[in-house]
Amino acid sequence: MLDNSKNTIPNFIIKDATPGDASLILSFIHQIAEYEKLSHEVIANIDDVKRLFFCENPKVFCMFGFYNEVAVGYAVYFYNFSTFLCKHGLYLEDLFVKPDYRGKGFGKSLLLHLSRIALLNNCGRMEWIVLDWNTPAMNFYKSLHAKPLDEWTTFRLTENELQLLQS
Repeated sequence: MLDNSKNTIPNFIIKDATPGDASLILSFIHQIAEYEKLSHEVIANIDDVKRLFFCENPKVFCMFGFYNEVAVGYAVYFYNFSTFLCKHGLYLEDLFVKPDYRGKGFGKSLLLHLSRIALLNNCGRMEWIVLDWNTPAMNFYKSLHAKPLDEWTTFRLTENELQLLQS
């Protein structure tokens, strides 16, 4: 865990998730899915969370922001790679702050903490995607000097489509 001393919000602490937090991770997954109007796509379960976040060599990581000992936000991230930079990057999969706690600096603190992790790991960049209707999130990220990549289009193959490719 990184030093939280750069955090300027009293009573706000950022902690790495531990195996005992598996149900809390799953709860936040459901909350962000509901916010993004994608609850119908969540198939993750507690066993998946335990197996993937807390295995011997995890490839996905989670941290929580606690305010007055209440989990108010979370971030899930993993490392990707840029051939052009020949460096790893930090990919932010989820950043979510509970609605009642937004606008208080918790999301910014989590993002700044992640940026320190990226720098400590010699990452060449940090990236994430935002739903095109999520204007509050886009404005928040732009206020932190993040730039949208309008010239790139995200493509996806689902598990079913991956299987179709093999047939």
